[in-house]
Amino acid sequence: MEAIDYSAAGVEVRADLLEAHRDLLEHIRAAGTWWTGAQRIAMVEEARRSLGCRLCQDRKAALSPAHVQGEHDSLGLLPPAAVEVVHRVRTDPARLSRSWFDSIVGAGQLSDGEYVELVAVVALSAGIDFVGCALGVAPVRLPPPLPGEPSRRRPASAKGGTAWVPLIAAEDATGPEADLYPATPMVPNVVRALSLVPDEVRALWRSSNAHYVPLEQIPDPSARRSLDRMQMELVAARVSALNQCFY
Repeated sequence: MEAIDYSAAGVEVRADLLEAHRDLLEHIRAAGTWWTGAQRIAMVEEARRSLGCRLCQDRKAALSPAHVQGEHDSLGLLPPAAVEVVHRVRTDPARLSRSWFDSIVGAGQLSDGEYVELVAVVALSAGIDFVGCALGVAPVRLPPPLPGEPSRRRPASAKGGTAWVPLIAAEDATGPEADLYPATPMVPNVVRALSLVPDEVRALWRSSNAHYVPLEQIPDPSARRSLDRMQMELVAARVSALNQCFY
């Protein structure tokens, strides 16, 4: 895979951030648990395309997205249900609803594992794209997908009842999932939300170290980077408000 180059930004980019982006792209282009490498790269391409999708723009402007019908401006590389999830998660995440989720996963268009992995790929790749946007450079060129088949491994310790999808609780993270949650007094729900597909949780841990702080340090207000913790939270809260992040 070619090196990631942000030199056009004219500012120094930390080495750990460059390494995190390289790691994420290597992760995304490989076969996952439920999707092939080619499909996972297509998810990122589709997420980028969604920003200019007319249907997504009309839904975003509508009082309720359910009242706007039509077809997405799609690349045609993924099943329609997957395209719908990619576009909605990328362009209007604040208004995802249980009824919408049930119309896709409950109706059998995607399995819950396929859904979780898809959401993870879109979210992780958005982190890369937002950095490029902040630097004022073109999106990173996506690498070619790697061959291979999905493992289709479903963790036996994942249990339903507390969220839209089954989760692995901290006390159930044993055996192959024993490394899933570091020793910390709190496991953020944003991490547990992906635990039906453990490899995506592991990628999120690695990504967070460079993009924010190590996730196990989130409860610790003394965690430091170039910005102090209060400055980081101010920026995060403002960005979340501008993006209408319901979480």
